[in-house]
Amino acid sequence: MQRSLRRQRGLSFVSVVLIGAALVAAFAIGGQSVPIFTEHMAVKKAVQKAASEAASVAELRAAFDRSASIDNIQSLSGMDLEIGKQGERFTVSYAYEREISLVGPAYLVYRFKGSTQ
Repeated sequence: MQRSLRRQRGLSFVSVVLIGAALVAAFAIGGQSVPIFTEHMAVKKAVQKAASEAASVAELRAAFDRSASIDNIQSLSGMDLEIGKQGERFTVSYAYEREISLVGPAYLVYRFKGSTQ
């Protein structure tokens, strides 16, 4: 009689630990990244709103600061906006960065920039 050898299937313990560690790291970085991207969406909305409603540069900066205080925008203020004028409309551009501390001296840096047209 011949014995049929069965192939073992599945993951080893080491594979399970490595996959688990990778998933934990991905969720930790993702959990810290969500508020950053939420803030960026609020910045875009506040800049668009301020640019469309303002009649002067000072008014535009004040309108952005009001929106920033409501939406809890901490990375950018009205003074950080670069404001120009095209015809009757204001053009506003901005650039800022946020970072997440990973391990020791390692950081994940997000750089955001945008403008209104």
